Amino acid sequence: MTREPLPPGAEPAAARLDRRTVVVLVTAVVLLIVFEYWGLAGAFRASSWHQRALDWLGDGYAEYADLLPYQYWGVASLVIRVIVPFAVVALVLREPLREWGWKLKPRWRDVRPYVLFLAVMIPVVAVMSLMGSFQRKYPFYDGAVAGGWHFWGFQAFYGLQFLGVEAFFRGFLLFGLERRLGWYAIGVSTIPYVMIHFGKPMPETFAAIVAGVLLGWMALRTRSFLWGVALHWTVAITMDLAVLSRELGLVETLHRIF
Repeated sequence: MTREPLPPGAEPAAARLDRRTVVVLVTAVVLLIVFEYWGLAGAFRASSWHQRALDWLGDGYAEYADLLPYQYWGVASLVIRVIVPFAVVALVLREPLREWGWKLKPRWRDVRPYVLFLAVMIPVVAVMSLMGSFQRKYPFYDGAVAGGWHFWGFQAFYGLQFLGVEAFFRGFLLFGLERRLGWYAIGVSTIPYVMIHFGKPMPETFAAIVAGVLLGWMALRTRSFLWGVALHWTVAITMDLAVLSRELGLVETLHRIF
């Protein structure tokens, strides 16, 4: 069956700009830049705000001076990747957030693919933790080895960072482009997601391609990215524990953090 030619001067539907897609793409690009230059732990550590925050928190928090930049990183992820896109969806696009992946249905058929993904990732993490490149990289916060608030104070804000990652890449960007691109939105959202892994061990960067595609597929399938937050955070904690256990031994690691 042949397709009828377009009238002179007419554009195919796919070539036309639409406000929603333009808003999502422009917002995403701007926020990626803002987070790269002002949202990372290193940017906070190099600024005067690091010392100001320590002064405000008082002498009791001086022990955690090196932890504070990572906690800032988590808060920055919450603000730049969650709250700002929230505001864009609610105030600019005027759409309900539940249509952008912000809903959670604890149905087994929705949870099952994440549980299966986790079951696959745990042995993968165990193997990767044997590699020197991963042992040098994780945990990001070297002081986590001390346990207590050094460990859990890092992990709590690490979790905020993953909320930001999933809300931005598998929420705002993925659901924002789905209407125009359909399933191709998974590929578009995966590209910048892989790029934020630059500087990490190369196997993890390549693995991010698979993770981005699978997490995107599961988010569209379940109409939610929230289970992805739990999965991502659990895998990250598992990696930190695996690396620390290689260094200290499992019993000593558990003793320190609990």
